[in-house]
Amino acid sequence: MQNKKLTIRKIVSYLNDDEAEGGGLWLPNIQRPFVWGEDQIARLFDSIMREYPISTLLVWKTKEAVKHRRFIDNYHRDIKLTDFYVPENNRSKMMVLDGQQRLQSLFIGLKGSYSGVDRELYFDVLSGEKVAPEDIRYRFAFHEKAKVVWPWVRFKDIVVVHNKLDMQIAQDIERLATQPLTNDDKEKVHTNIARARQEFVHDDNITYQELDGIDNPDTYHVDDIVEIFIRANSGGTKLGKSDLLFSLLIASWEDADGELEGLLETLNQGGFEYDRDFVLKCCLTVLGKGARYEVGKFRDGTTKEEIVNNWDSIATAIKAVRDFVVTKTYIRSDKALPSYLALIPLIYFRYHYPQKFASAEGLQEYLLRVLVTGVFGGSPDNLIDKLVRNIQENHGFILSEIFGVIRADNRSLEISSEVIFNQFYLSRTIHLFFNLWYQDFNYTPALDANGPQVDHIFPQSMLKTVKVMNPDSGRLNILRYRAEQRDQIANCMLLTAEENGFQGKRDTPPAQWFALSHFDDDPKKQADYLRLHLIPSDPALWELDNFEQFIEARKALITEKFSRMLRIGKE
Repeated sequence: MQNKKLTIRKIVSYLNDDEAEGGGLWLPNIQRPFVWGEDQIARLFDSIMREYPISTLLVWKTKEAVKHRRFIDNYHRDIKLTDFYVPENNRSKMMVLDGQQRLQSLFIGLKGSYSGVDRELYFDVLSGEKVAPEDIRYRFAFHEKAKVVWPWVRFKDIVVVHNKLDMQIAQDIERLATQPLTNDDKEKVHTNIARARQEFVHDDNITYQELDGIDNPDTYHVDDIVEIFIRANSGGTKLGKSDLLFSLLIASWEDADGELEGLLETLNQGGFEYDRDFVLKCCLTVLGKGARYEVGKFRDGTTKEEIVNNWDSIATAIKAVRDFVVTKTYIRSDKALPSYLALIPLIYFRYHYPQKFASAEGLQEYLLRVLVTGVFGGSPDNLIDKLVRNIQENHGFILSEIFGVIRADNRSLEISSEVIFNQFYLSRTIHLFFNLWYQDFNYTPALDANGPQVDHIFPQSMLKTVKVMNPDSGRLNILRYRAEQRDQIANCMLLTAEENGFQGKRDTPPAQWFALSHFDDDPKKQADYLRLHLIPSDPALWELDNFEQFIEARKALITEKFSRMLRIGKE
Protein backbone atom coordinates (compact mmCIF):
# COMPACT_ATOMS: atom_id res chain seq x y z
CA MET A 1 0.00 0.00 0.00
CA GLN A 2 1.40 3.38 -1.04
CA ASN A 3 0.58 6.93 0.06
CA LYS A 4 0.43 9.45 -2.75
CA LYS A 5 -0.25 13.17 -2.86
CA LEU A 6 -1.74 15.37 -5.58
CA THR A 7 -3.14 18.85 -5.96
CA ILE A 8 -6.92 19.09 -5.88
CA ARG A 9 -7.07 20.30 -9.46
CA LYS A 10 -4.92 17.41 -10.62
CA ILE A 11 -6.91 14.67 -8.86
CA VAL A 12 -10.19 16.15 -10.14
CA SER A 13 -8.74 15.96 -13.65
CA TYR A 14 -8.23 12.21 -13.12
CA LEU A 15 -11.95 11.59 -12.57
CA ASN A 16 -13.58 9.74 -15.50
CA ASP A 17 -10.38 10.02 -17.59
CA ASP A 18 -9.09 6.63 -18.76
CA GLU A 19 -6.01 8.32 -20.23
CA ALA A 20 -4.93 9.77 -16.89
CA GLU A 21 -2.25 8.21 -14.69
CA GLY A 22 -3.31 4.76 -13.50
CA GLY A 23 -6.27 4.75 -15.89
CA GLY A 24 -8.17 7.51 -14.09
CA LEU A 25 -10.43 7.45 -11.05
CA TRP A 26 -13.84 5.74 -11.06
CA LEU A 27 -16.48 4.53 -8.64
CA PRO A 28 -17.07 0.82 -8.03
CA ASN A 29 -20.75 -0.10 -8.06
CA ILE A 30 -20.52 -1.16 -4.41
CA GLN A 31 -20.46 2.57 -3.58
CA ARG A 32 -23.72 4.12 -2.42
CA PRO A 33 -25.24 7.08 -4.35
CA PHE A 34 -23.97 10.62 -3.87
CA VAL A 35 -25.88 12.15 -0.95
CA TRP A 36 -24.30 15.49 -0.11
CA GLY A 37 -26.40 18.64 -0.39
CA GLU A 38 -25.39 22.12 -1.50
CA ASP A 39 -24.55 23.27 2.04
CA GLN A 40 -22.23 20.31 2.60
CA ILE A 41 -20.42 20.99 -0.67
CA ALA A 42 -20.05 24.68 0.22
CA ARG A 43 -18.70 23.74 3.66
CA LEU A 44 -16.10 21.44 2.09
CA PHE A 45 -14.80 24.26 -0.10
CA ASP A 46 -14.78 26.61 2.91
CA SER A 47 -12.77 24.01 4.87
CA ILE A 48 -10.18 23.74 2.11
CA MET A 49 -9.85 27.52 1.89
CA ARG A 50 -9.30 27.61 5.66
CA GLU A 51 -6.51 25.03 5.27
CA TYR A 52 -8.39 22.45 7.27
CA PRO A 53 -7.20 18.90 6.44
CA ILE A 54 -9.51 16.61 4.50
CA SER A 55 -9.22 12.91 5.23
CA THR A 56 -7.09 10.50 3.24
CA LEU A 57 -8.79 8.77 0.32
CA LEU A 58 -8.62 5.04 -0.33
CA VAL A 59 -8.09 3.86 -3.92
CA TRP A 60 -7.81 0.40 -5.48
CA LYS A 61 -5.70 0.08 -8.62
CA THR A 62 -6.79 -2.87 -10.73
CA LYS A 63 -7.20 -4.38 -14.18
CA GLU A 64 -10.07 -6.64 -13.13
CA ALA A 65 -13.35 -6.36 -15.06
CA VAL A 66 -15.07 -4.95 -11.99
CA LYS A 67 -18.45 -3.20 -12.26
CA HIS A 68 -17.96 0.55 -12.01
CA ARG A 69 -19.40 3.92 -12.99
CA ARG A 70 -18.40 7.48 -13.82
CA PHE A 71 -18.47 10.36 -11.38
CA ILE A 72 -21.45 12.69 -11.86
CA ASP A 73 -20.67 16.09 -13.34
CA ASN A 74 -24.12 17.70 -13.63
CA TYR A 75 -25.96 16.48 -10.56
CA HIS A 76 -29.74 16.63 -10.10
CA ARG A 77 -32.12 14.92 -7.71
CA ASP A 78 -33.64 12.45 -10.18
CA ILE A 79 -30.33 11.21 -11.51
CA LYS A 80 -30.06 7.49 -12.28
CA LEU A 81 -26.84 5.71 -11.39
CA THR A 82 -27.39 3.25 -14.22
CA ASP A 83 -26.87 6.13 -16.68
CA PHE A 84 -23.27 6.40 -15.44
CA TYR A 85 -22.31 2.74 -15.73
CA VAL A 86 -19.12 2.00 -17.66
CA PRO A 87 -18.69 -1.19 -19.72
CA GLU A 88 -16.53 -3.71 -17.88
CA ASN A 89 -12.97 -3.82 -19.16
CA ASN A 90 -9.53 -5.17 -18.32
CA ARG A 91 -7.71 -1.85 -18.59
CA SER A 92 -5.85 -0.28 -15.71
CA LYS A 93 -8.12 1.89 -13.54
CA MET A 94 -8.35 3.24 -10.00
CA MET A 95 -11.50 2.61 -7.94
CA VAL A 96 -12.37 5.01 -5.11
CA LEU A 97 -13.27 2.94 -2.05
CA ASP A 98 -13.40 5.77 0.49
CA GLY A 99 -13.81 9.46 -0.32
CA GLN A 100 -16.59 9.42 -2.90
CA GLN A 101 -18.60 12.26 -1.32
CA ARG A 102 -15.57 14.57 -1.18
CA LEU A 103 -14.31 13.81 -4.69
CA GLN A 104 -17.81 13.99 -6.15
CA SER A 105 -18.33 17.38 -4.49
CA LEU A 106 -15.03 18.68 -5.82
CA PHE A 107 -15.91 17.42 -9.31
CA ILE A 108 -19.31 19.12 -9.26
CA GLY A 109 -17.83 22.36 -7.93
CA LEU A 110 -14.88 22.56 -10.32
CA LYS A 111 -16.22 20.82 -13.42
CA GLY A 112 -20.01 20.55 -13.25
CA SER A 113 -23.22 21.84 -11.73
CA TYR A 114 -25.83 21.09 -9.05
CA SER A 115 -29.61 20.86 -9.69
CA GLY A 116 -29.44 22.41 -13.16
CA VAL A 117 -26.73 22.67 -15.79
CA ASP A 118 -26.58 26.45 -15.31
CA ARG A 119 -26.27 26.28 -11.49
CA GLU A 120 -22.53 26.30 -10.98
CA LEU A 121 -20.41 26.91 -7.89
CA TYR A 122 -19.69 30.59 -7.19
CA PHE A 123 -17.34 32.17 -4.65
CA ASP A 124 -17.84 35.47 -2.86
CA VAL A 125 -14.42 37.01 -3.51
CA LEU A 126 -14.97 39.60 -0.78
CA SER A 127 -15.65 37.01 1.91
CA GLY A 128 -13.01 35.69 4.29
CA GLU A 129 -13.47 37.71 7.45
CA LYS A 130 -12.51 35.81 10.59
CA VAL A 131 -15.43 33.95 12.19
CA ALA A 132 -16.00 31.30 14.83
CA PRO A 133 -14.63 27.84 13.85
CA GLU A 134 -18.11 26.44 13.29
CA ASP A 135 -19.25 29.32 11.07
CA ILE A 136 -18.68 29.77 7.34
CA ARG A 137 -15.76 32.07 6.57
CA TYR A 138 -15.39 31.70 2.81
CA ARG A 139 -18.77 31.85 1.14
CA PHE A 140 -19.61 29.38 -1.63
CA ALA A 141 -23.00 28.79 -3.24
CA PHE A 142 -24.56 27.43 -6.43
CA HIS A 143 -26.08 30.15 -8.62
CA GLU A 144 -27.53 30.50 -12.09
CA LYS A 145 -25.25 32.51 -14.32
CA ALA A 146 -28.04 34.86 -15.45
CA LYS A 147 -28.91 35.77 -11.87
CA VAL A 148 -25.49 36.04 -10.25
CA VAL A 149 -24.12 39.44 -9.24
CA TRP A 150 -20.78 40.72 -8.03
CA PRO A 151 -18.94 39.82 -5.76
CA TRP A 152 -19.95 36.25 -6.65
CA VAL A 153 -17.49 34.79 -9.17
CA ARG A 154 -17.61 31.36 -10.78
CA PHE A 155 -15.05 29.34 -8.87
CA LYS A 156 -13.87 27.23 -11.80
CA ASP A 157 -12.76 30.50 -13.47
CA ILE A 158 -10.31 30.87 -10.60
CA VAL A 159 -9.08 27.29 -10.29
CA VAL A 160 -9.42 25.66 -13.70
CA VAL A 161 -7.34 28.30 -15.47
CA HIS A 162 -3.98 27.56 -17.12
CA ASN A 163 -1.21 29.77 -18.48
CA LYS A 164 -2.04 32.73 -16.23
CA LEU A 165 -0.33 34.05 -13.13
CA ASP A 166 -2.38 34.30 -9.95
CA MET A 167 -2.09 38.10 -10.11
CA GLN A 168 -3.45 38.17 -13.66
CA ILE A 169 -6.46 36.09 -12.60
CA ALA A 170 -7.12 38.47 -9.71
CA GLN A 171 -6.90 41.47 -12.03
CA ASP A 172 -9.34 39.85 -14.47
CA ILE A 173 -11.80 39.30 -11.61
CA GLU A 174 -11.40 42.88 -10.40
CA ARG A 175 -12.56 44.06 -13.83
CA LEU A 176 -15.83 42.12 -13.33
CA ALA A 177 -16.81 44.37 -10.43
CA THR A 178 -19.96 46.38 -11.03
CA GLN A 179 -18.86 49.18 -8.73
CA PRO A 180 -15.56 50.88 -7.88
CA LEU A 181 -13.45 48.82 -5.48
CA THR A 182 -11.74 50.26 -2.46
CA ASN A 183 -8.11 49.44 -1.75
CA ASP A 184 -9.30 47.07 0.98
CA ASP A 185 -11.61 45.35 -1.52
CA LYS A 186 -8.77 44.93 -4.02
CA GLU A 187 -6.49 43.53 -1.36
CA LYS A 188 -9.18 41.07 -0.30
CA VAL A 189 -9.74 39.92 -3.89
CA HIS A 190 -6.00 39.35 -4.44
CA THR A 191 -5.65 37.56 -1.09
CA ASN A 192 -8.61 35.27 -1.79
CA ILE A 193 -7.49 34.44 -5.32
CA ALA A 194 -3.98 33.68 -4.09
CA ARG A 195 -5.33 31.44 -1.36
CA ALA A 196 -7.70 29.61 -3.73
CA ARG A 197 -4.87 28.98 -6.18
CA GLN A 198 -2.57 27.87 -3.36
CA GLU A 199 -5.06 25.39 -1.88
CA PHE A 200 -6.56 24.02 -5.10
CA VAL A 201 -3.78 24.38 -7.69
CA HIS A 202 -0.31 24.62 -6.14
CA ASP A 203 -0.22 22.56 -2.93
CA ASP A 204 -0.52 18.77 -2.82
CA ASN A 205 -3.51 18.81 -0.48
CA ILE A 206 -5.05 15.47 -1.42
CA THR A 207 -3.55 12.29 0.00
CA TYR A 208 -4.71 8.89 -1.12
CA GLN A 209 -3.70 5.37 -0.16
CA GLU A 210 -3.32 3.15 -3.19
CA LEU A 211 -4.02 -0.58 -2.95
CA ASP A 212 -2.14 -1.93 -5.95
CA GLY A 213 -4.09 -4.89 -7.29
CA ILE A 214 -2.02 -4.96 -10.49
CA ASP A 215 1.35 -5.65 -8.87
CA ASN A 216 -0.32 -7.58 -6.00
CA PRO A 217 -3.34 -9.33 -7.56
CA ASP A 218 -3.46 -12.05 -4.89
CA THR A 219 -3.54 -9.51 -2.06
CA TYR A 220 -6.11 -7.14 -3.53
CA HIS A 221 -8.64 -9.30 -5.38
CA VAL A 222 -12.24 -8.09 -5.80
CA ASP A 223 -13.47 -10.17 -2.83
CA ASP A 224 -10.76 -8.66 -0.63
CA ILE A 225 -11.73 -5.19 -1.82
CA VAL A 226 -15.37 -5.63 -0.78
CA GLU A 227 -14.19 -6.64 2.70
CA ILE A 228 -11.76 -3.67 2.84
CA PHE A 229 -14.55 -1.35 1.72
CA ILE A 230 -16.85 -2.57 4.49
CA ARG A 231 -14.18 -2.39 7.19
CA ALA A 232 -13.09 1.08 6.07
CA ASN A 233 -16.65 2.38 6.26
CA SER A 234 -18.19 0.48 9.17
CA GLY A 235 -16.01 1.91 11.89
CA GLY A 236 -17.68 5.30 11.86
CA THR A 237 -20.84 6.84 10.49
CA LYS A 238 -19.75 7.31 6.89
CA LEU A 239 -22.11 4.63 5.62
CA GLY A 240 -25.31 3.31 7.08
CA LYS A 241 -25.63 -0.43 7.65
CA SER A 242 -27.97 -0.72 4.68
CA ASP A 243 -25.23 0.75 2.46
CA LEU A 244 -22.76 -1.83 3.73
CA LEU A 245 -25.21 -4.67 3.18
CA PHE A 246 -26.01 -3.39 -0.28
CA SER A 247 -22.29 -3.38 -1.12
CA LEU A 248 -22.21 -7.10 -0.36
CA LEU A 249 -25.36 -7.73 -2.38
CA ILE A 250 -24.29 -5.77 -5.43
CA ALA A 251 -20.93 -7.50 -5.54
CA SER A 252 -22.69 -10.74 -6.49
CA TRP A 253 -25.80 -9.45 -8.29
CA GLU A 254 -25.08 -7.72 -11.56
CA ASP A 255 -28.50 -6.08 -11.92
CA ALA A 256 -28.94 -5.01 -8.28
CA ASP A 257 -28.60 -1.27 -8.86
CA GLY A 258 -30.90 -1.25 -11.87
CA GLU A 259 -33.55 -3.44 -10.26
CA LEU A 260 -33.63 -1.42 -7.07
CA GLU A 261 -33.63 1.87 -8.92
CA GLY A 262 -36.55 0.73 -11.06
CA LEU A 263 -38.54 -0.42 -8.04
CA LEU A 264 -37.98 2.84 -6.16
CA GLU A 265 -38.98 4.85 -9.22
CA THR A 266 -42.29 2.97 -9.32
CA LEU A 267 -42.90 3.22 -5.57
CA ASN A 268 -42.18 6.94 -5.41
CA GLN A 269 -44.60 8.06 -8.09
CA GLY A 270 -47.02 10.60 -6.68
CA GLY A 271 -44.85 12.04 -3.95
CA PHE A 272 -43.60 9.16 -1.79
CA GLU A 273 -40.03 8.70 -0.51
CA TYR A 274 -39.41 4.99 -0.24
CA ASP A 275 -35.67 4.34 -0.07
CA ARG A 276 -33.10 1.58 -0.39
CA ASP A 277 -32.91 1.15 3.38
CA PHE A 278 -36.63 0.30 3.50
CA VAL A 279 -36.42 -2.18 0.62
CA LEU A 280 -33.47 -4.05 2.13
CA LYS A 281 -35.25 -4.31 5.50
CA CYS A 282 -38.29 -5.71 3.67
CA CYS A 283 -36.07 -8.28 1.95
CA LEU A 284 -34.58 -9.48 5.24
CA THR A 285 -37.98 -9.60 6.96
CA VAL A 286 -39.97 -11.49 4.33
CA LEU A 287 -37.18 -14.07 4.03
CA GLY A 288 -37.34 -14.74 7.75
CA LYS A 289 -33.95 -13.20 8.56
CA GLY A 290 -35.25 -10.65 11.07
CA ALA A 291 -35.60 -6.91 10.52
CA ARG A 292 -32.34 -5.90 12.20
CA TYR A 293 -29.36 -5.06 9.98
CA GLU A 294 -26.43 -7.40 10.53
CA VAL A 295 -23.55 -7.81 8.08
CA GLY A 296 -23.33 -11.49 9.07
CA LYS A 297 -26.71 -12.12 7.43
CA PHE A 298 -25.20 -11.29 4.06
CA ARG A 299 -22.27 -13.60 4.70
CA ASP A 300 -24.29 -16.66 5.70
CA GLY A 301 -24.05 -18.14 2.22
CA THR A 302 -27.80 -18.00 1.54
CA THR A 303 -29.31 -14.54 2.14
CA LYS A 304 -27.84 -12.83 -0.93
CA GLU A 305 -28.88 -15.72 -3.15
CA GLU A 306 -32.39 -15.79 -1.65
CA ILE A 307 -32.87 -12.08 -2.32
CA VAL A 308 -31.77 -12.49 -5.94
CA ASN A 309 -33.88 -15.59 -6.52
CA ASN A 310 -37.00 -14.15 -4.87
CA TRP A 311 -36.59 -10.54 -5.99
CA ASP A 312 -39.58 -10.45 -8.34
CA SER A 313 -41.93 -11.79 -5.64
CA ILE A 314 -40.52 -9.41 -3.01
CA ALA A 315 -40.88 -6.42 -5.36
CA THR A 316 -44.42 -7.48 -6.23
CA ALA A 317 -45.38 -7.65 -2.55
CA ILE A 318 -43.91 -4.20 -1.81
CA LYS A 319 -45.73 -2.65 -4.80
CA ALA A 320 -49.00 -4.34 -3.82
CA VAL A 321 -48.87 -2.85 -0.32
CA ARG A 322 -47.97 0.54 -1.75
CA ASP A 323 -51.06 0.33 -3.99
CA PHE A 324 -53.16 -0.73 -1.01
CA VAL A 325 -51.98 2.32 0.93
CA VAL A 326 -52.91 4.69 -1.88
CA THR A 327 -56.29 3.20 -2.74
CA LYS A 328 -57.61 2.05 0.64
CA THR A 329 -56.33 4.43 3.30
CA TYR A 330 -56.33 7.87 1.63
CA ILE A 331 -52.60 8.12 2.27
CA ARG A 332 -51.39 9.47 -1.03
CA SER A 333 -48.08 11.16 -0.31
CA ASP A 334 -45.03 11.05 1.91
CA LYS A 335 -46.45 13.88 4.02
CA ALA A 336 -49.15 11.56 5.33
CA LEU A 337 -46.91 8.55 5.94
CA PRO A 338 -44.81 9.29 9.05
CA SER A 339 -43.43 5.73 9.29
CA TYR A 340 -42.76 3.48 6.33
CA LEU A 341 -41.71 0.70 8.73
CA ALA A 342 -45.37 0.19 9.65
CA LEU A 343 -45.83 -1.29 6.18
CA ILE A 344 -43.34 -4.12 6.64
CA PRO A 345 -45.70 -6.52 8.51
CA LEU A 346 -48.24 -5.96 5.72
CA ILE A 347 -45.58 -6.69 3.09
CA TYR A 348 -44.66 -9.90 4.91
CA PHE A 349 -48.34 -10.87 4.96
CA ARG A 350 -48.77 -10.07 1.24
CA TYR A 351 -45.60 -11.97 0.31
CA HIS A 352 -46.49 -15.20 2.14
CA TYR A 353 -50.30 -15.11 1.91
CA PRO A 354 -51.23 -13.17 -1.24
CA GLN A 355 -54.75 -14.63 -1.52
CA LYS A 356 -55.60 -13.97 2.14
CA PHE A 357 -54.20 -10.43 1.81
CA ALA A 358 -56.73 -9.63 -0.91
CA SER A 359 -59.70 -10.40 1.36
CA ALA A 360 -58.28 -9.69 4.83
CA GLU A 361 -60.16 -7.42 7.20
CA GLY A 362 -58.61 -4.91 9.55
CA LEU A 363 -55.60 -3.92 7.45
CA GLN A 364 -56.77 -0.32 7.09
CA GLU A 365 -57.57 0.04 10.77
CA TYR A 366 -54.18 -1.42 11.68
CA LEU A 367 -52.26 0.98 9.48
CA LEU A 368 -54.19 4.12 10.35
CA ARG A 369 -54.07 3.45 14.06
CA VAL A 370 -50.35 2.63 14.27
CA LEU A 371 -49.47 5.66 12.16
CA VAL A 372 -51.63 8.04 14.17
CA THR A 373 -50.29 6.77 17.50
CA GLY A 374 -46.64 6.52 16.43
CA VAL A 375 -46.31 2.82 17.30
CA PHE A 376 -43.28 2.38 15.02
CA GLY A 377 -41.26 5.22 16.50
CA GLY A 378 -37.88 4.64 18.12
CA SER A 379 -36.30 1.26 17.34
CA PRO A 380 -39.10 -1.03 16.12
CA ASP A 381 -37.05 -3.96 14.74
CA ASN A 382 -38.04 -6.27 17.62
CA LEU A 383 -41.69 -5.28 17.26
CA ILE A 384 -41.60 -6.03 13.52
CA ASP A 385 -40.17 -9.47 14.25
CA LYS A 386 -42.88 -10.16 16.86
CA LEU A 387 -45.65 -9.13 14.45
CA VAL A 388 -44.17 -11.33 11.73
CA ARG A 389 -44.09 -14.31 14.10
CA ASN A 390 -47.75 -13.70 14.97
CA ILE A 391 -48.74 -13.65 11.28
CA GLN A 392 -46.70 -16.82 10.80
CA GLU A 393 -48.33 -18.62 13.74
CA ASN A 394 -51.86 -17.64 12.67
CA HIS A 395 -51.21 -18.13 8.94
CA GLY A 396 -52.89 -14.78 8.48
CA PHE A 397 -53.45 -11.26 9.76
CA ILE A 398 -55.80 -11.20 12.77
CA LEU A 399 -56.25 -7.62 13.92
CA SER A 400 -57.00 -8.36 17.57
CA GLU A 401 -53.89 -10.54 17.76
CA ILE A 402 -51.75 -7.91 16.06
CA PHE A 403 -52.95 -5.20 18.45
CA GLY A 404 -52.30 -7.57 21.36
CA VAL A 405 -48.68 -7.98 20.27
CA ILE A 406 -48.26 -4.22 20.03
CA ARG A 407 -49.71 -3.61 23.50
CA ALA A 408 -47.58 -6.40 24.96
CA ASP A 409 -44.57 -4.50 23.61
CA ASN A 410 -45.67 -1.54 25.81
CA ARG A 411 -46.73 0.61 22.86
CA SER A 412 -49.95 2.59 23.04
CA LEU A 413 -52.68 2.32 20.43
CA GLU A 414 -55.03 4.82 22.04
CA ILE A 415 -56.24 7.57 19.74
CA SER A 416 -57.30 10.19 22.21
CA SER A 417 -58.32 13.79 21.82
CA GLU A 418 -54.91 14.67 23.22
CA VAL A 419 -53.19 12.86 20.35
CA ILE A 420 -55.27 14.75 17.81
CA PHE A 421 -54.91 18.16 19.40
CA ASN A 422 -51.15 17.78 19.80
CA GLN A 423 -50.89 18.16 16.03
CA PHE A 424 -49.73 21.56 14.88
CA TYR A 425 -48.80 23.57 11.79
CA LEU A 426 -45.77 22.01 10.04
CA SER A 427 -45.73 18.93 12.29
CA ARG A 428 -44.83 15.73 10.42
CA THR A 429 -48.08 13.92 11.26
CA ILE A 430 -50.60 16.72 10.71
CA HIS A 431 -50.89 15.67 7.05
CA LEU A 432 -51.86 12.15 8.14
CA PHE A 433 -54.78 13.52 10.13
CA PHE A 434 -55.77 15.83 7.30
CA ASN A 435 -55.49 12.95 4.84
CA LEU A 436 -57.97 10.95 6.92
CA TRP A 437 -60.15 13.97 7.41
CA TYR A 438 -60.20 15.20 3.78
CA GLN A 439 -60.86 11.85 2.17
CA ASP A 440 -61.90 13.38 -1.16
CA PHE A 441 -59.02 15.84 -1.29
CA ASN A 442 -56.61 15.44 -4.23
CA TYR A 443 -53.33 14.20 -2.77
CA THR A 444 -51.85 13.29 -6.15
CA PRO A 445 -51.18 16.61 -7.91
CA ALA A 446 -49.27 16.73 -11.19
CA LEU A 447 -46.50 18.71 -9.55
CA ASP A 448 -45.29 18.57 -5.94
CA ALA A 449 -45.49 22.36 -5.80
CA ASN A 450 -49.22 22.11 -6.49
CA GLY A 451 -49.86 19.78 -3.58
CA PRO A 452 -52.24 20.53 -0.70
CA GLN A 453 -51.01 23.09 1.79
CA VAL A 454 -51.75 23.55 5.47
CA ASP A 455 -52.85 27.09 6.22
CA HIS A 456 -53.96 29.07 9.26
CA ILE A 457 -57.67 29.91 9.46
CA PHE A 458 -57.07 32.98 11.61
CA PRO A 459 -53.87 34.26 9.97
CA GLN A 460 -50.73 34.55 12.07
CA SER A 461 -50.45 38.24 11.25
CA MET A 462 -54.00 38.81 12.47
CA LEU A 463 -53.52 36.97 15.79
CA LYS A 464 -50.25 38.77 16.45
CA THR A 465 -52.10 42.08 16.58
CA VAL A 466 -53.84 41.02 19.80
CA LYS A 467 -51.75 42.18 22.77
CA VAL A 468 -52.14 42.05 26.53
CA MET A 469 -50.67 44.28 29.18
CA ASN A 470 -47.10 43.76 30.32
CA PRO A 471 -47.28 43.68 34.16
CA ASP A 472 -43.76 45.09 34.43
CA SER A 473 -44.17 48.09 32.12
CA GLY A 474 -47.95 48.55 32.01
CA ARG A 475 -47.77 48.59 28.20
CA LEU A 476 -49.75 46.46 25.73
CA ASN A 477 -46.76 44.67 24.23
CA ILE A 478 -47.19 40.97 25.06
CA LEU A 479 -48.74 38.65 22.47
CA ARG A 480 -52.00 37.20 23.72
CA TYR A 481 -51.78 34.16 21.47
CA ARG A 482 -48.50 32.28 21.58
CA ALA A 483 -47.18 30.14 18.71
CA GLU A 484 -48.70 26.94 20.10
CA GLN A 485 -52.14 28.61 20.12
CA ARG A 486 -51.77 30.09 16.65
CA ASP A 487 -50.40 26.84 15.14
CA GLN A 488 -52.75 24.32 16.75
CA ILE A 489 -54.64 21.97 14.43
CA ALA A 490 -57.94 23.62 15.38
CA ASN A 491 -56.68 26.78 13.66
CA CYS A 492 -55.46 24.94 10.54
CA MET A 493 -57.15 23.85 7.36
CA LEU A 494 -56.06 22.20 4.14
CA LEU A 495 -56.11 24.27 0.95
CA THR A 496 -55.16 23.61 -2.63
CA ALA A 497 -52.10 25.46 -3.91
CA GLU A 498 -54.44 27.64 -5.99
CA GLU A 499 -56.59 28.52 -2.97
CA ASN A 500 -53.49 29.45 -0.97
CA GLY A 501 -51.65 31.15 -3.82
CA PHE A 502 -50.80 34.76 -4.53
CA GLN A 503 -54.43 35.75 -5.09
CA GLY A 504 -55.83 33.15 -2.71
CA LYS A 505 -56.48 33.10 1.01
CA ARG A 506 -53.04 34.06 2.37
CA ASP A 507 -53.84 36.57 5.16
CA THR A 508 -57.56 36.87 4.43
CA PRO A 509 -59.58 37.00 7.71
CA PRO A 510 -61.98 34.06 8.19
CA ALA A 511 -65.02 36.36 8.31
CA GLN A 512 -64.18 37.37 4.76
CA TRP A 513 -63.02 33.95 3.51
CA PHE A 514 -66.11 32.11 4.77
CA ALA A 515 -68.59 34.85 3.89
CA LEU A 516 -71.55 33.98 1.68
CA SER A 517 -70.33 36.48 -0.90
CA HIS A 518 -67.17 34.42 -1.32
CA PHE A 519 -69.36 31.60 -2.65
CA ASP A 520 -71.28 33.64 -5.22
CA ASP A 521 -74.09 34.07 -2.65
CA ASP A 522 -74.84 30.36 -2.96
CA PRO A 523 -75.78 29.01 0.53
CA LYS A 524 -75.26 25.39 -0.58
CA LYS A 525 -71.71 26.05 -1.76
CA GLN A 526 -70.94 27.81 1.48
CA ALA A 527 -72.46 25.05 3.62
CA ASP A 528 -70.55 22.34 1.73
CA TYR A 529 -67.28 24.21 2.17
CA LEU A 530 -67.83 24.74 5.91
CA ARG A 531 -68.75 21.08 6.33
CA LEU A 532 -65.63 19.91 4.43
CA HIS A 533 -63.33 22.01 6.59
CA LEU A 534 -65.25 21.47 9.86
CA ILE A 535 -65.84 25.17 10.31
CA PRO A 536 -68.44 26.28 12.90
CA SER A 537 -71.33 27.73 10.95
CA ASP A 538 -72.00 30.68 13.29
CA PRO A 539 -70.50 33.76 11.54
CA ALA A 540 -69.98 35.44 14.91
CA LEU A 541 -67.25 32.88 15.65
CA TRP A 542 -65.30 33.97 12.59
CA GLU A 543 -64.47 37.31 14.19
CA LEU A 544 -61.11 37.91 15.85
CA ASP A 545 -62.71 38.80 19.19
CA ASN A 546 -64.21 35.30 19.31
CA PHE A 547 -61.07 33.34 18.38
CA GLU A 548 -61.08 31.26 21.57
CA GLN A 549 -64.77 30.36 21.21
CA PHE A 550 -64.12 29.44 17.56
CA ILE A 551 -61.31 27.08 18.64
CA GLU A 552 -63.52 25.31 21.19
CA ALA A 553 -66.38 24.92 18.72
CA ARG A 554 -64.06 23.57 16.05
CA LYS A 555 -62.41 21.15 18.47
CA ALA A 556 -65.86 19.68 19.11
CA LEU A 557 -66.40 19.18 15.36
CA ILE A 558 -62.93 17.61 14.94
CA THR A 559 -63.52 15.25 17.88
CA GLU A 560 -66.83 14.16 16.40
CA LYS A 561 -65.19 13.57 13.01
CA PHE A 562 -62.39 11.40 14.35
CA SER A 563 -64.59 9.62 16.89
CA ARG A 564 -66.73 8.36 14.05
CA MET A 565 -63.79 7.54 11.79
CA LEU A 566 -61.35 5.92 14.19
CA ARG A 567 -63.58 4.90 17.10
CA ILE A 568 -61.68 6.93 19.65
CA GLY A 569 -61.57 5.30 23.05
CA LYS A 570 -62.88 1.94 21.81
CA GLU A 571 -60.78 -1.16 21.56
